[in-house]
Amino acid sequence: MDEWSSNFWSIPPEALLDRLGTTRDGLSSREAGVRLARHGPNRISAKKRADDLTLFIAQFKSPIILILIFAAVLSFFLDDPVDTAIILTIVLISGCLGFRQERAAVHAVEKLLAMVRIQSTVLRDGRPTDVPVEELVPGDVIILNAGDVIPGDGVVLDSKDLFVDEATLTGETYPVAKEATTLPPDTPLGRRVNALFMGTHVVGGTARALVIQTGRATEFGKIADRLSLRPPEMEFERGVRRFGYFLQRGNPPLPEMHRPCPGTFETTLYGKLDLGRFPLRRNVFPFSPLAIAAALGLNWIIKGKVLSSL
Repeated sequence: MDEWSSNFWSIPPEALLDRLGTTRDGLSSREAGVRLARHGPNRISAKKRADDLTLFIAQFKSPIILILIFAAVLSFFLDDPVDTAIILTIVLISGCLGFRQERAAVHAVEKLLAMVRIQSTVLRDGRPTDVPVEELVPGDVIILNAGDVIPGDGVVLDSKDLFVDEATLTGETYPVAKEATTLPPDTPLGRRVNALFMGTHVVGGTARALVIQTGRATEFGKIADRLSLRPPEMEFERGVRRFGYFLQRGNPPLPEMHRPCPGTFETTLYGKLDLGRFPLRRNVFPFSPLAIAAALGLNWIIKGKVLSSL
């Protein structure tokens, strides 16, 4: 980024037009296409779409689901195909249900975003043209009216009774009057009355403005970069994760008074472990239908499916 663009509010509008190689009548369509290829789309973050395979695999990354898969593998090596099939069927059904819901949610969001695609009025080839905000580039001249969302950071070229709501950026409760002027470089963000910022919106009046910065170079883009770090883990998530790791390491020895019911998977498992195949008799989690149901329930809570529906 050029040094002058970091304090563009302190540079006269005519000088900005000259440095950006544009005029008050805007860019040509050809030049706009060249700049779009150079600067990229006017988006805060790159558009990422998870493919179906990635969504499906993500259903089986929970520690508890991995424990159940381990139980199925262990049952298989203990010559117990019935329990293996039961556990794998339950895990597969759970994964398919989760995949179906997440896939439907992703497609629904994409359809909604396509329906509400925001456009801005831009001067291209000297004529007002409605273009998607993603196609705006530095040097574009935009026309603003009441209710418009400001699509990029820039300066006011001329205005009439322009008021902008900047609460999302500065926290200012009341709309701020904007006008074409030049300010000192050290002017605080909330006092830059000649500057417009992406994500704010026009409350009243009309204006013509010059776009200086787009995408991640905007003030909102800088905030997004600072917030891109992983959020702190919630205490509930930490507890469930530790519980899953605890199960992976193995339980403490079970009480001597514990005796599996005859005919259950626990009886088969304990009996075969006593034969000396695996010296793990008292450190293996006692898998049972109740344990499987509890594990799957915890897995759904981890994903937020249960909590989000309350």
